Amino acid sequence: MQFKLTSSRLIVIVALFLVCVDNISFFKHVLEVYEFSLSNIGFLLSLGVVLTAVITLLVTLLSSRYTLKLLLITLVLIASLSNYFMNTYNVILDDTMIQNAMETNINESMDLLTWKLIAYFFFLGILPSLLIYRVPVAYGSFKEEVWGKTKCIALMILISLVMLFSFNRFYTSFFRENKPLRYYTNPTFCLYSTGKYIYNTFYKKETTLKQIGLDAKRAENGGRKLTIVVVGEAARANRFSLNGYERQTNPLLEKEEIVNFSKVYSCGTSTAISVPCMFSMLERKNYSDKEAKATENVLDIVKRSGASVLWRDNNSDSKGVALRVAYQDYRSSQNNTLCDEECRDEGMLVGLQEYVDAQKGDVVIVLHQMGNHGPAYYKRYPKNFEKFTPVCQTNQVEKCTSEEIGNAYDNVILYTDYFLSKTIAFLKQNDKNFQTAMIYMADHGESLGEKGLYLHGIPYFMAPDEQTHVGALMWFGEKSKERIDVQTVRQKAGEEYSHDNLFHTILGVMGVQTALYDQTKDILIYQKK
Repeated sequence: MQFKLTSSRLIVIVALFLVCVDNISFFKHVLEVYEFSLSNIGFLLSLGVVLTAVITLLVTLLSSRYTLKLLLITLVLIASLSNYFMNTYNVILDDTMIQNAMETNINESMDLLTWKLIAYFFFLGILPSLLIYRVPVAYGSFKEEVWGKTKCIALMILISLVMLFSFNRFYTSFFRENKPLRYYTNPTFCLYSTGKYIYNTFYKKETTLKQIGLDAKRAENGGRKLTIVVVGEAARANRFSLNGYERQTNPLLEKEEIVNFSKVYSCGTSTAISVPCMFSMLERKNYSDKEAKATENVLDIVKRSGASVLWRDNNSDSKGVALRVAYQDYRSSQNNTLCDEECRDEGMLVGLQEYVDAQKGDVVIVLHQMGNHGPAYYKRYPKNFEKFTPVCQTNQVEKCTSEEIGNAYDNVILYTDYFLSKTIAFLKQNDKNFQTAMIYMADHGESLGEKGLYLHGIPYFMAPDEQTHVGALMWFGEKSKERIDVQTVRQKAGEEYSHDNLFHTILGVMGVQTALYDQTKDILIYQKK
């Protein structure tokens, strides 16, 4: 007689495989809170039992004889990839991270492709999937299948309840005090996050774009204004020598009359959240991706006031911010003339003078950097900027020492220092004709292995300072200094600011008059008339 498994047994076996093999990160974090001891061992084992029961319950509910193997194979493949990223980078695959992944372009994705990732996918995803595909399953009649599912569901619920009540004291603290631990369950939390992302992204009523700042107009007095807003990428504040970092990562900016803001905090911990949030009037406490995309931003208001607005992008894209202003893609050699291993940020400055000369009135230009986009930091700068050595020469940061990772990251900060100094030089050559200004703010920070964390994207409420405390600075031309009280701004530069301030600061520096402008949220102080 040919060996066959019942559908319920196959589901339980796969659930046990997922719990035992793909939840290493979950149990590692659990052990950081509930140490392995005689008094805790029952609870720790019960966690594995409950997780197995939950996965079994979900698959039993969602599967039929026609979809069972497809569903199990999908779960195993997803879990193998989630397992890799959680074990390697200590990340959480929440809805923000799913959104970040969906909005990542192919070049950025290739930076994450490693032999280790392929090995995880092959040994923990492909091979088990082949076994699931080939194992024969004995299905009964419709009534027998329904009865079997009913018994399985009842048994899983009973087992879960027994575990929960038996270790009630532990589960009370697990659910109430240690909620983040659940974020590491694999693949359950990843699937929940994917569903949440799909719901928030696609399930929405037809909305019309909400126009704001309809009263926007240019201040009547004052000369033409030229402001460049540089959106940095993954640049954490404590790697800027301007903020006291012991390495000289800002040698060129230290020679400029810049105003450095040492306590600026991001709106999110990923580009997908921070970039639209920093140009939005919603502010972090009220921000939602859905609301931001349905509402105009500060660039729309500046454009409505009569100014020319241009977004040049050497990152993934503008995340919806530049949909209604001029947009130029500098990620390829088609526009960017400074490309070798990849296209350089300074390429966004090439040809910029011709654009400015062709405009009438005020001008705002946004330059979106590739900056410190990880994990392949060693690719983010020309080799003549490799001052700090040895560097991590792979996208598998777990194979490098913290010194090598830090060196590669600092070299990128050094290159950003050069890029910003060239941006200032560009503005200086336009200072006779414009009130010139540069605003630099990074979108979020980056973890470099502290507390076992790498990259970014940790939920904001539990994100470390490294991921939210960002580099920020400004520079003003001579004509701008006649309007802006730079001395007072410099005195207040040590105060705490955030991305919430950028909306009003751009309106202020461009002299846009609108009822939406709140001077108390503008970082800048203006000369009294």
